[in-house]
Amino acid sequence: MVKNYLTHILIGLLCTLAVVPLCAAKQVSPLTIGIFPRRSVQVTIQMFTPLAKYLSRELKRPVYLETSYDFASFWEKVKQQRYDLVHYNQYHYLKSHKTLGYQVIAKNEEFGSGSIAGAIVVRRDSGIHTLQQLKGKKIVFGGDRLAMQAYISATYLLRQAGLKQGDYFEQFALNPPKAAIATYYHQAMAAGTGDHVLALPRVRKEVGEDQMFYLAKSEPIAQLPWAVKANLSPQLVKQIKNLLTGLHQTPEGEQVLKDMRVSNILPATDSDYDSARRIIKAVLHEEL
Repeated sequence: MVKNYLTHILIGLLCTLAVVPLCAAKQVSPLTIGIFPRRSVQVTIQMFTPLAKYLSRELKRPVYLETSYDFASFWEKVKQQRYDLVHYNQYHYLKSHKTLGYQVIAKNEEFGSGSIAGAIVVRRDSGIHTLQQLKGKKIVFGGDRLAMQAYISATYLLRQAGLKQGDYFEQFALNPPKAAIATYYHQAMAAGTGDHVLALPRVRKEVGEDQMFYLAKSEPIAQLPWAVKANLSPQLVKQIKNLLTGLHQTPEGEQVLKDMRVSNILPATDSDYDSARRIIKAVLHEEL
């Protein structure tokens, strides 16, 4: 068990042993990477520690990797501006951009795509074939009401189908994979997830993609963003962006991408997330 469900790992290997004097002389400040709880703390550590090590070496400064047990505690740390580089969902980015000045520099490419969509999944034997049939039923959403794909985009689908808040029962799982698995085990009639959840190894292992299907998918929006704190120097921001988007160019970088379970990291700009802004406004009535 991770104490307080929080991991704070020092990866600054370059500031150890023989290179301590060099780091001390330059007085480089450490960087903290924040990763949102899309997966468990333990899995997140395994996936992103190689990236932290890589950035530490290339930037010649200590890099800390930090993750939280749930979305609420993660978002509190975003508001505290604990993170210099942060990986989160589209809602988190847009909110932090407007209120804190975080700026997107890159986005994931997953399964060969730079976009992602919200989805609603059901069991094949559920008898559910339309969104309207979910009226009066229980739907479990992955994450919380700030989960972009699993709640906001999934709810947008329901609204487009004519279902209003109160027409169905909301329940929440820790993350989208758990929501899909809960639905498989008959704990809900449907799950709000992302459009790749049934292809995730954990879900495939426990559920099997042929046992469930996507009842509906939302329009695609730009993939999960990487953003930097407003007070980082333009030179450092450029270095970080180049390192992230250049990972595919070397065998070592390819391995880092593989560890993160993404096919690439692509450049991104704020305007890429305008479609997410529109969906958020429709569901949460927030102007971001």
